[in-house]
Amino acid sequence: MKAVYSTASLAAISLALASPSYAQNADAEDGDEVSLPDASRSGDFNVIIVTGRAGGSELRKAEASYAITTLSDDALRLTNPASTADTFKQVPGFWVESSGGEGSNNVRSRGIPTDGYSAVALQENSLSVQYDGGLGYLNPDQSFRFDETIARVEAVRGGPASIFAPFAPGGVVNFITRKGTDEPGGRVKYTWGNYNLNRLDGYYGTRLDENWGVFVGGFYRQSDGMRDTGFLAEKGGQIRGTVDYDDGRNSLMLDVKYLDDRVPFYLPVPLTYDADGEITDVPGFDSREDTLAGPDTDDLPIKNVGRPYLFDLTEGSHTQMTQITLNGVLALNDTFALESRNRYRDADILRNAMFPTGNVTELDVFLNGIRPAVLAAFPGATDIRAEYAGGGVPVTDTTNGNGLVVGGNLLSVSVPIEEVITDNRLTAEFEAGGSHSFAVGFTYGHYDYRFDRYMGTTLLDVQGNARRLDVVAVDADGDVVGRATDNGFQRYGSIYDNVGMKVDAIALYAGDEWQVTDALRLDFAARWEQTEFGGQVAEKTTVNLGDPTTLADDQVLTGTGNFIEVDERFDDFAWTVGANYQFAPSMGVFARYTDTFKLPSAGEWNGNPTRTDQRSVPIKMAELGFKYGGDVFNLFATAFFSKFEGVSFTNYRFNPVTNEYDDPEVVVADTETWGMELEALVRPSRFFDLSVQATYQDPQYKGFTYTDQTGAVQDYDGNQLIRVPKLSFRAVPAVNLFDGRLRTELEVEHYTKRYPDIANSQELPAYTLLNLNFRGQVTDSLALGLNVSNLTDELGLTEGNPRAGSFNTGDPNARYFLARPVFGRTVRASVTLDF
Repeated sequence: MKAVYSTASLAAISLALASPSYAQNADAEDGDEVSLPDASRSGDFNVIIVTGRAGGSELRKAEASYAITTLSDDALRLTNPASTADTFKQVPGFWVESSGGEGSNNVRSRGIPTDGYSAVALQENSLSVQYDGGLGYLNPDQSFRFDETIARVEAVRGGPASIFAPFAPGGVVNFITRKGTDEPGGRVKYTWGNYNLNRLDGYYGTRLDENWGVFVGGFYRQSDGMRDTGFLAEKGGQIRGTVDYDDGRNSLMLDVKYLDDRVPFYLPVPLTYDADGEITDVPGFDSREDTLAGPDTDDLPIKNVGRPYLFDLTEGSHTQMTQITLNGVLALNDTFALESRNRYRDADILRNAMFPTGNVTELDVFLNGIRPAVLAAFPGATDIRAEYAGGGVPVTDTTNGNGLVVGGNLLSVSVPIEEVITDNRLTAEFEAGGSHSFAVGFTYGHYDYRFDRYMGTTLLDVQGNARRLDVVAVDADGDVVGRATDNGFQRYGSIYDNVGMKVDAIALYAGDEWQVTDALRLDFAARWEQTEFGGQVAEKTTVNLGDPTTLADDQVLTGTGNFIEVDERFDDFAWTVGANYQFAPSMGVFARYTDTFKLPSAGEWNGNPTRTDQRSVPIKMAELGFKYGGDVFNLFATAFFSKFEGVSFTNYRFNPVTNEYDDPEVVVADTETWGMELEALVRPSRFFDLSVQATYQDPQYKGFTYTDQTGAVQDYDGNQLIRVPKLSFRAVPAVNLFDGRLRTELEVEHYTKRYPDIANSQELPAYTLLNLNFRGQVTDSLALGLNVSNLTDELGLTEGNPRAGSFNTGDPNARYFLARPVFGRTVRASVTLDF
């Protein structure tokens, strides 16, 4: 039978561990309840979890046979995440780069060797926001925004995630929204930020009768962005409406959401070293506040075959999306039930950004490097010089205070997508040698998308909101006889893609949670999945647009008018087995082994339709966990292992001489990671608590050897996985005053050194961030909040320059380089009114 605990035992658990909305002081007299915000980042042992499992029975977090973190409404309100990715920072096991802004960030878990959300599923109400999170330039966080309509979050790492969700070997993060039947009442919240942020969130929900409810909510926001872009960088919002029914056995929810929002995508910035060899700012450029993008790289015509392409940088990552979700549970009898989750999404997604590329170079060195080719191209030329585009004002090595130049790719990617996802399962609760919670189901996903990409490469000076430069050839009299660039462009058409894809995916799965005794539960689950995609990818050629006065239009990439057909199919089988043993209601251990896979993404064929290196990647994972809850101490500790076998690693390197990407190098290798995750909470009194999340891991490449373009053999076996630190540590001491009406937290985040390339040739140093969270409940309805991120204005680097290649970024001793730092000190203050 399922574990049954006495009323007295459950009362003791509640007393010791605290509920999501209230904590009880262990020193208080019997019956004295103290209202406190949820202090625990580990969550409550007794919360019922729905993510990472097939069964329909109730399962406490304390009884789970896999690592799961729950973030309650109170925890989310207090930390007030600035982006979807920021919520991941409260979960051990994840390495999160949220330095890209509100969308298009990178998430890795337990040694995942791929970027973005290609191996971590982002879910909303237990259904993927996007079936394949690894589609090129189409991260699922572009179609999702965190706001006050989110009630709680459940995050699963590894384990059963890949059995019950597609493209999720690294985990599933499930954002669960509010409903009218659960959340009667309303909220209005205004947030101000020191980057000209003005944001309004709100919702209202109510019951129509005992079983029916309605809910509406959303947000609208404007700001200049967390870096100084020189224009209004963030503008837009979303609204959702929900109708739901719940009679305790049957339920139905119709949720309609519309999103129209644009946010900037922040890229690496120039950096240098001081006299002590420490990384520091380039003179005249604030790496914490500035960005190279700005008004001078906005609203520019990029010449193309036919009419020019008008590049609008203010569009940023612009998503216009309608999403309709219909979920329901139908109880057939006391044993069987049908569950169905269905989603339709129609989105137009545009990504415009300025990608710094090449090397940060002194102006004189750059001019000397191109002088012979430019003089040879224009007879009569005796020298070259630099000037600001559009005005002809000469530029020297002292003009902007640092004498540096850098390339800048003005890239525009349009990815409209129409998608349907349906997940249906039959669940059963029955007795047979114990209690079983069984499910069998299938998932189907269909999506059509286009991928249109065009780019021009500019030459920029190095300053906040960099300016375009022209290089002109002059004769002995100083008269211009030709131009290496045109309006600041070194090359028009440096990238071109025209792709149309259609994908059909189907998965069959089954799972059983078998409560053998009151203390022991065994879990079994398996999944078979197939993905099939086909489409057309334009053949490319280079053309000369015919302007003899400039070199910028001599090698424009465009389509030939012919298309290459793509027709691929992949399938694989996965299984997992887990066991959980409860020594007591508040203490237990679990173990799990998972043999799973990652299927190729259709996006891998966007720029290379004839590639043959892709296949299903076998993945082996194991974990062993311990959980304990006491009156002053909670602990979740999980040891884990992961191995990815035969992963294709592709080296995309933008060549600053030709201003196009070199032919990519491909290496097939393994990765292997051992590690430990820790979540702990110490609550010695009602006035103070300390929560800790930590991950230590040793992520390595295995068998990574290849012959590079120079003919040299490179051996990177045993090197550390790129970008991932060995130690991620987050400690949050907190003070609760005035019977819990005022709570102040100091977040301490520490990350050890990382590397931006597989060669581990360049080090991204360790760094520590301090963040402050404050929430004061002025009245039962009115609350004030304050969030200060990067309190000490620390310079912390999250990634290097991917355009320099992922295998080896080049000269690790270069005086100047590109990398993407965390944001500087930001302040957000909020006022919340509940009614």
